Amino acid sequence: MRIRWTPTAAADLQNIYDYLREHEPHLAKPTVIEIRKSVRSLKKFPQRGRKGREESTRELLHRRLPHIIAYRMKHDAVEILHIWHPAQDR
Repeated sequence: MRIRWTPTAAADLQNIYDYLREHEPHLAKPTVIEIRKSVRSLKKFPQRGRKGREESTRELLHRRLPHIIAYRMKHDAVEILHIWHPAQDR
């Protein structure tokens, strides 16, 4: 399986980094690294996440981070749709 990031998900990751860099600078880079590791794990285990809130999506919760990664399987790829913190208004 390949990983494909949507522009929205890529922007979400950048926004997470920017927010943490401003408010918790020591957490910014490690958090992004952990999120990317979780996303890469979907290559081997695409069914790993729970059923998503939207039709045909799944959600991966990181065991040490509160962020949720929404994705869907599309042909031969895992498409990363959105990343958010549960405290964010969705």
